[in-house]
Amino acid sequence: MFFGDNKLVQEQFYKEISDAIVNLDKERAIELAKRAIIENMNLLEVIEKGYGDGIRRIGDLWEEGDFFLPELMLGGTIMQESMDILLPELKRSGENINLGTVVIATIEGDIHSIGKTIVGTMLSANGFEVYDLGADVPAEKIVNTAIEKNADVIGVSALLTTTMFGQKKIVDILEEKGIRSKFKVIIGGAPVTKSWTEECQADGFASSAVEAVKLVKKLLNK
Repeated sequence: MFFGDNKLVQEQFYKEISDAIVNLDKERAIELAKRAIIENMNLLEVIEKGYGDGIRRIGDLWEEGDFFLPELMLGGTIMQESMDILLPELKRSGENINLGTVVIATIEGDIHSIGKTIVGTMLSANGFEVYDLGADVPAEKIVNTAIEKNADVIGVSALLTTTMFGQKKIVDILEEKGIRSKFKVIIGGAPVTKSWTEECQADGFASSAVEAVKLVKKLLNK
């Protein structure tokens, strides 16, 4: 079956992917990733509307207490294994292999990683080299990795009001080292607002993975 422009069929396909992630059905999720490639689907949409939607739903279930840490971690693993199939194909078909380098992490004291993982995946899918340091990462480590990898952008997520001050610490460390101008710093997470972004003196914030990709492209003039 070839999908062509049949929007309803595509939407149903995205839902099947999302359901496979939520049901923690690894075989199905991987099978659908392979089908998306064979049938020449728009892989960026497959990632965002299928896998991204599924992992967001898992995050919601975790927040509501219906899922626990093992399910959360398994969902993330299934998502990653599916991305290992899709991303190389996406890069093969894209003209720009590397639009820039991004170091991304959830700040120290915060174990939330779903949103950050989706942002990292979408940036990779759009041609950026992404170093995802995971969750609960000290500000110093994030900055040191950005220096080591010669990154263009540092992305820092915080989902708690108690940990979001770590986002400002990133900028403070860069200022102290005299290298603030070398990096664009973007922040994200539920409590992050425009005024907090200005207070941090960050370069921007995004409320979704799609917005984050647009923001990074804009900041790097891509």
